[in-house]
Amino acid sequence: MSRVFITGTSAGLGLGAARLLLSEGHEVVGHARNDRRAAELRVAAPGVADVAVGDLSSAAETRSVASQAGALGRFDAVIHNAGVGYREPRKLTTADGHSHLLAINVLAPYLLTALMERPSRLIYLSSGMHAGGTARVDDLDWSRRRWNGSQAYSDSKLFDTVLAFALARRWPDVLSNAVEPGWVATKMGGPGAPDDLSLGPVTQAWLAVSDDPAATVSGRLFYHQRPIEAHPAARSPQFQDELLGALAGLTGMKLPD
Repeated sequence: MSRVFITGTSAGLGLGAARLLLSEGHEVVGHARNDRRAAELRVAAPGVADVAVGDLSSAAETRSVASQAGALGRFDAVIHNAGVGYREPRKLTTADGHSHLLAINVLAPYLLTALMERPSRLIYLSSGMHAGGTARVDDLDWSRRRWNGSQAYSDSKLFDTVLAFALARRWPDVLSNAVEPGWVATKMGGPGAPDDLSLGPVTQAWLAVSDDPAATVSGRLFYHQRPIEAHPAARSPQFQDELLGALAGLTGMKLPD
């Protein structure tokens, strides 16, 4: 049995992954943005061992989530599933002044990775749109550019992929991978999404717990349990270090060696 922590667990792919892992006998700790969604999660996935509560658009609440989860002990795997899509307008987080999309999609998984005890496996949710991401770190908050939600989302998913590959390089004792779940009919994907929703959470759950040799690799991007090519920048040690430096500057937290 493995212990797995999943962010953004109250709906969509996170809930699907939690249910799948619970059905296989694993221990799952979930995460929800607030108490109401935490209560909904306990109803939707009654087997969850606990739920960390906090809004990942806030650095303070993200730190609280890391503390709540950390108090429960070390996890075998962490799935960084929480995210927002490209349809929202540019808006700033109230307390920190960062782009809401950047804060949830990139800063939160980075902070949680830096603050939580190192697990054996890390899984970051990417997207097919990551291929259109721009490998630049000079304006991550889109404060100097005209907002383009689709491009900002693509960039964020590229950064998640880069983060996964950077951790694979820096932490050789951890299996760190990224997952493209497909365009599925979640709240983010919309009702017209063409891919099979039932397959959406399978790969991240598989990477979190499976002893299959195909799953016990690191530094890969997967789509439906098969490795696929990632944006070239994801494999660049130079860009990995540039991104990690930029994220450390924005969060005030460096990744442990």
